[in-house]
Amino acid sequence: FLPCASRGIGKAIALKAAKDGANIVIAAKTAEPHPTLPGTIYTAAEEIEAAGGKALPCIVNVREEQQIINAVEKAVKTFGGIDILVNNASAISLTGTLETATKKVNLMMDVNVRGTYLTSKACLPHLRKSKNPHILNLSPPMNLNPMWFKNHCAYTISKYGMSMCVLGMAEEFRGEVAVNALWPKTAIHTAAMDMLGGAGIEKQCRKTDILADAAYCILSKPKTFTGNFIIDEVLLREEGVKDFDVYAIAPGHPLMPDFFLDVEIDTTTMKKVIFLIGDGQEEKKLSRSQQEGADAAKAKTESAAATPSGPVAETFRVIQGAVTEEYMRSTRGVFQFELSGNGGGTWYIDLKTEGGSAGFGKPPVTADVVMSMSSADFVKMFTDKLKLFMAFMPENSSIKGDMMH
Repeated sequence: FLPCASRGIGKAIALKAAKDGANIVIAAKTAEPHPTLPGTIYTAAEEIEAAGGKALPCIVNVREEQQIINAVEKAVKTFGGIDILVNNASAISLTGTLETATKKVNLMMDVNVRGTYLTSKACLPHLRKSKNPHILNLSPPMNLNPMWFKNHCAYTISKYGMSMCVLGMAEEFRGEVAVNALWPKTAIHTAAMDMLGGAGIEKQCRKTDILADAAYCILSKPKTFTGNFIIDEVLLREEGVKDFDVYAIAPGHPLMPDFFLDVEIDTTTMKKVIFLIGDGQEEKKLSRSQQEGADAAKAKTESAAATPSGPVAETFRVIQGAVTEEYMRSTRGVFQFELSGNGGGTWYIDLKTEGGSAGFGKPPVTADVVMSMSSADFVKMFTDKLKLFMAFMPENSSIKGDMMH
């Protein structure tokens, strides 16, 4: 039973299950073609059956309880029961408190929280009769870092409401029904992402296939696997997947981390920065080769009198000494930083051109990404005081509008 499976992530999960001959209920409200978004419940049904499954398209707005109940009853009558519910329907408006109209607040709460709750409630009596029943919510681990609330409080509350359904229902139905959450590590390319992120955003995204593969893995586990908040890449690595380029829209291009995940910076570069900048933190020992690389970079950079001094300059000196071929192969990007405040100006990290480089001024080739921030935030970012994605988030998000996905 898949709400909002007419396109995007929901459809990808459905198509993955269809290859095993699954019976799939497409519970979505798109019966007529949307002017800008592709797919209807009927086109999705055709694709599912072409992939080997059986499809039951049902017109369902998850804001309407009776439509949910009617679709569940039709599903049970058609297929004899329900084994799996994937709560994928979601609405998004990345706006601040004063900018979020009440109708948008209602939409997100109704679809994300109330819709998930009511669909789960309608399916649970039938799920309890299944041999290996699962509920899977597309919702994040609950991260109470205030940064994830301040720019889009209503949206965050609504997504965490879905996650709280996982917490509560997993415990309430432990031993009977598995209830888990799945969330992507990076942005996923969907029509919604195109509308929210604008032109070129797809290069920073992965395909919906990665979530479909992760969902398939979860739903294949026994019902004792419950109450988990799963990140797609983490699970797939545990399952033995090594090549993640197959999921990238533009292999080798830097990927955008998804919401609600504080990106851990745990690389040689960051450790060196922490060591040299210190700023009251406990010093971390470097290997001889690491120290020699940092010293060489420092000496090389200090020979250029025109280069600014201070924490920002020190950070770039260390980054220059830490660039390795392996790090370049895994990143393949050129980053330009427009920094304000002490030690500010234009700086860059080139992890694409042979040999790599980092320093003051514009990069030797056109930057893939240009980031503007304060020099203080930049230094904090590279001393692990400010998580990577947080540093790049604007005070007022430039991503506007509301979207169902």
